[in-house]
Amino acid sequence: MASQVDYISEQPKETRQPQVAPVVEGEVDEFEEFGDGRVSLPTWATVKHKLTTREGWLGDYDFGYLCLPQLPCSFGRGKKEVRNARFYGLDESMPLLLALVCGLQHALAMLAGLITPPIIFAGQLGFDGGRQNQMVAVSLIASGFLSMIQMTRMPIPFTRKKYWLGTGLITVVGTSFATLSTASAIFAALYADGTCPSSVVNGVTVRGACPEAYGMLLGTSCLCSLLPMAMSFVPPRILKRIFPPVVTGTVVLLIGAKLVGESGALNWMGGSGACRSRPETGLFAMCPSINAPHPLPWGSAEFLGLGFLSFMTIILVEFVGSPAMRSASIILGLAVGCLVAGPLGYIDSTSIRTAPAITFLWVETFPLKIYGPAVLPMLAVYISLAMEAIGDVTASSEASRQPVKGALFDSRIQGGVLTDGLNGLLSGLAMNAPVSIFAQNNGVISVTRCANRFAGYFCACFLILFGILAKISGVFLAIPNSVLGGVTTFLFASVAVSGLKILSTAAFTRRDRIVLAAALSFGLTTMLVKDWTSYIFTYSGDNAALKGFMNSLIIILSTPFLIAGIIASLLNATLPAEVDEREQHPPLLDDDAADSLELGHRASLSGSGKGRAVEEDDKVI
Repeated sequence: MASQVDYISEQPKETRQPQVAPVVEGEVDEFEEFGDGRVSLPTWATVKHKLTTREGWLGDYDFGYLCLPQLPCSFGRGKKEVRNARFYGLDESMPLLLALVCGLQHALAMLAGLITPPIIFAGQLGFDGGRQNQMVAVSLIASGFLSMIQMTRMPIPFTRKKYWLGTGLITVVGTSFATLSTASAIFAALYADGTCPSSVVNGVTVRGACPEAYGMLLGTSCLCSLLPMAMSFVPPRILKRIFPPVVTGTVVLLIGAKLVGESGALNWMGGSGACRSRPETGLFAMCPSINAPHPLPWGSAEFLGLGFLSFMTIILVEFVGSPAMRSASIILGLAVGCLVAGPLGYIDSTSIRTAPAITFLWVETFPLKIYGPAVLPMLAVYISLAMEAIGDVTASSEASRQPVKGALFDSRIQGGVLTDGLNGLLSGLAMNAPVSIFAQNNGVISVTRCANRFAGYFCACFLILFGILAKISGVFLAIPNSVLGGVTTFLFASVAVSGLKILSTAAFTRRDRIVLAAALSFGLTTMLVKDWTSYIFTYSGDNAALKGFMNSLIIILSTPFLIAGIIASLLNATLPAEVDEREQHPPLLDDDAADSLELGHRASLSGSGKGRAVEEDDKVI
């Protein structure tokens, strides 16, 4: 094996030396141990080998592990076969076919999350099918291009590698769920003050199309995206102290809970539009309307059954599905629901027939404007997105077997938050709502055992392709509300579970419990008693500035995760901790505390052979 060739450089593996970027005289290279994580372009020899040899296409990967179902119980011998495939690291050479398959898995895992926000936005603003189709396509295309920016890690010029752009990991971004509830409050305010048209039909308020409202959301988002860019230059350790798990976990938990109640569950029962109030007559006496192929009253058992079928498909795939199927379980749930709904007449194919063959960005544009009352709420949204980005980059680093401590990790956090803000600006200019780093790809990395950036680039290319082929967007728009609701309810509940996972890392001292209880008091009140703010801020004078400020307060107070996040942040910054709590409950996420605990544990073992062995191992390392 001494003559084995590494096709990345065509040098023997034993003699190949790592290439280290030149260091300016007098500068300390903080990335000496793990490298700086930059992308290195393949040589022509590597490209030729990948395209022309069987090893370049297939390698020695166990595709059976990826594609064959895993039975929950064994048959025959009474033992279940355990299969483990090879793990492909960040920059490791991998087979071309595997990169294609894993990239497709990442794209499929993202699809449901990418198509849901634009569909919800379009429904809230009364857009027609053509505009809805374009919004879904733009969401896919923008997510593909912006994901490439995150995955391509590069130093900012003239900063001597102190500041970076991008994470350098498989970091896939998509239209953010966190914007949905805030956008809903913004749209409601614009319809209430007459900026957007609405009418009352048979006692039901019907919203007219309002592209101006979407343009205000996009314009305000572009302005507020400057905040996370500025936050990225604050050391990550300080950001974690300002926004500990008790704050960020509360925000993520309430985001998921509100989305379940205002979108997922309502669509599961037939729709979240005007048909939800079950009027006796009129266009919306049935869901989604009386003109649908198979209309039914909101909450009908048929709707419940279709959504439950999609929901249970996701659970069943977790029992018997292969790793490839499990990473695409959301799409499989939609597919099974549609396969049953189609023959029963629930699918309207108009969106597929009317969709163009191809489309791209800026086919449909919106007037970008800054809506003053939405600035404060959108700033709060971007703060929560920055905190979410920190957690997602940490999870991606762990799944990719990269360090989660030290200069390289801190620079990934800084680069991820900076690019998250930049992507928010670029997304708004591309006529798409704010984007954020998605967590779905972390599970795909763990399941497929592939953390290679090569697969990440294929994922981005698939997303762009899906967006350009507009018929695919039409297929997603044809999915019945109940099928989509059954899947998105599971998806949104997963967001809430992510919040619980973050909260589980808190120390839960008496101080943490008070912060959490106070934040949830306001958050749950706003979620369960939705109209309480309408009786407080009722100013109707001529002072436009005061009226705009009142509208800002209404938007914040009517968005559960915003008011809860503000309360939690304020209390966390001001509420003193008791002395005994500081001594007995060191913060679990404090690196210095963790190191102290670990050293103390080793010291307690120093008198035993095991302790001496640990110390000797540390010396060797």
